[in-house]
Amino acid sequence: MNKPISLSAIFQASQPTISIEFFPPKTEEGARQILKTAQALKDYGISFASITYGAGGSTRERTLEYGELLQQLFGYQVVPHLTCVGHSQDELTAVIDRIATADFPGIVALRGDPPKGEATFQPHPDGLRHASDLVHFIRKQQGKKLAIGVAAYPEKHPEAADLATDLHWLKHKVDQGADFIVTQLFFDNAHYFSFVKQCRALGITVPILPGILPPLSLEQAKKFVGFCGAHLPAALEEKLAACGDDLVAAQTAGIDWAFSQIQELLAHGAPGFHLYILNRSESALALLDSLRAAGTIHQ
Repeated sequence: MNKPISLSAIFQASQPTISIEFFPPKTEEGARQILKTAQALKDYGISFASITYGAGGSTRERTLEYGELLQQLFGYQVVPHLTCVGHSQDELTAVIDRIATADFPGIVALRGDPPKGEATFQPHPDGLRHASDLVHFIRKQQGKKLAIGVAAYPEKHPEAADLATDLHWLKHKVDQGADFIVTQLFFDNAHYFSFVKQCRALGITVPILPGILPPLSLEQAKKFVGFCGAHLPAALEEKLAACGDDLVAAQTAGIDWAFSQIQELLAHGAPGFHLYILNRSESALALLDSLRAAGTIHQ
């Protein structure tokens, strides 16, 4: 296993920060898939990998189990997600302690989505209500031992009244001790550039890592923009629609779109990029190979 390094050092490196997101498997086939994908991507200079946290206890233990496997078997620097959902403060303390003693370099601190079947978030009676509370809670317990990441929506969180309100609460998370920001996916870079400009104007100075999903079909793209409130550019919709039922053509179109996004993002000052890979390696490998061939990344 690689010795843990600070995420601040990763963001200060001369090369773009490249991170990928896994989710813990629920089945034996899913377990084989995540390990296969981790093996395929391990030599691509991945700066760190995050791993999501199941709502309502569905995959919580597996988040840490598979996070440890990603570190021990493949040498990834792993930053597990942690949410407030369903946890008392004592339970959160136990999870945070385990993350710290397992030598994970950091945590992505999230409020979390309501468990399946529930429309609104309800905190545990002895729990925390907001991601900012969790950031403060981690920082109070661990000091600077763990880096803390938080999430942001360049086009506004679906529950926020407006972007100004959303940015106010994002700044509060940073003021409570967050070290970096990872954005929700977007397909139009103009939203990211505008978002970063507004963040900087508010005094948010931490790195803002853009989240990129190479869309593999029009159906998938529509599903994700519906989930997170992102905009689907007409040009991308037309490209994917023109592929019809040709899944290979659609995948190529989606990878090409993500490639162009990343090229522009890095050329205009983004610190790197965060890939939502859905535990699949094929599109990520094709995208990273294209970026290598273009000289955009050099790992």
